[in-house]
Amino acid sequence: MGVTRYLHTAILVSDLKASEAFYSEVLELPKAERSLKFPGVWYQVGDDQIHLIEDANWKTTPVNREKWGRNPHIAFAVDDLELIKTRLREGGYPLQSSASGRAALFTKDPDGNIVELSAE
Repeated sequence: MGVTRYLHTAILVSDLKASEAFYSEVLELPKAERSLKFPGVWYQVGDDQIHLIEDANWKTTPVNREKWGRNPHIAFAVDDLELIKTRLREGGYPLQSSASGRAALFTKDPDGNIVELSAE
């Protein structure tokens, strides 16, 4: 018995509508057609999926407030880092450049979950 492939990551959010605006409109992730018996939504990312689960009491607690990449986070490759940076700024989302000097940045979704975006 062994792990054969990655399936999905579940992310807790306190406000599903605000999170959907971030993941659907800002990041433009396509929704996956999967039904749920509780508040949440699935997104398709290549062959994998992300599952947002609403929990009204969810509070993110970053361990390292100075370097966001040293906290639990999810990372995506993007085809236009400057465009996504502009969208994030226009939406009022916080930004932090990667400390490594590579073409990457970190942001936070409406609940403070950290998201890394890297140029392909």
